Amino acid sequence: MDKKRCLFCDELATVETKGAYERYQGCNCAPYPHYYHLHAESVETLSRLSYQEKRRLFPLVSGYIRELTDCEESVSLNHDEVQAIANSPRIPVTTEEKGGRLLQYLYRHAGGPDVPVVIGKLSASYNLTYANNLQEMVYLIERLREAGSLIREGHSLGLTEQGWREAAELSGGRKLKPCSVLLPNDEALHGEWEQHILPKLEQCGYLPDLFNGRTPDKTDHSIARLADSKLVIADISLAAVEIYYAGGYAAGLDIPVVWTIHRSVLEEMPLHSRAIRPLIWDTTEELGVMLQQRLAAAGA
Repeated sequence: MDKKRCLFCDELATVETKGAYERYQGCNCAPYPHYYHLHAESVETLSRLSYQEKRRLFPLVSGYIRELTDCEESVSLNHDEVQAIANSPRIPVTTEEKGGRLLQYLYRHAGGPDVPVVIGKLSASYNLTYANNLQEMVYLIERLREAGSLIREGHSLGLTEQGWREAAELSGGRKLKPCSVLLPNDEALHGEWEQHILPKLEQCGYLPDLFNGRTPDKTDHSIARLADSKLVIADISLAAVEIYYAGGYAAGLDIPVVWTIHRSVLEEMPLHSRAIRPLIWDTTEELGVMLQQRLAAAGA
């Protein structure tokens, strides 16, 4: 294995080639034992971005990787997906949202209120809040401390009783369960689901991972992540062999699969087996409500 600087946090990482992807481990984005995959050809393309673009985008990507891997989610990215992270509704924008991510991190790692969590060097951890730099994270810590949500002693941070309640509410009172969302290759559809469906799944206690079959050599990584999922949502509104394959693969692992299809193409699709009885939807807003009802009825 080689050593290489991570594009997003500029720290040395252990790098291992995995097919068309490189696996980065041990940097600030993915401290041991976590890791992430980046498409090898995308490394050079992303390296050529302007300084201004890197300064805007890379801290967000670093925070995204850090949060998802800390939640035991696999992260595998190519150039287009890195660029899309800046506009993802999952990225915190306001000071309150960024502070909330720190509270949730402490909630995941502390055994209860007033239990300290050793952060180590803050300069290696400001991506926990999606901050652009160390100064912004220090400001967020002091803001939360003054609000009575956390306590700080050297390199240790802990949640107060108030902070624990706030973090529990933000986290839904439980750790989010991994969920794979299988969508066909349609950018407009991806955008609608990211806006209306993924937040609903989070409200139901799931951490959605958007499957991507758009890049053929990415599929192996996506398929591998299905085995860790507690739920799979598979939309077959467009004919896509990889969606049927991935959904069938998940079903074979006894992972619950909810199939969905847009009403406009229902008659055009071939007959489905008894195992595929999709939810029929007209709008993503309507589908979000149906999924919430289905998951609630199943005791999700």
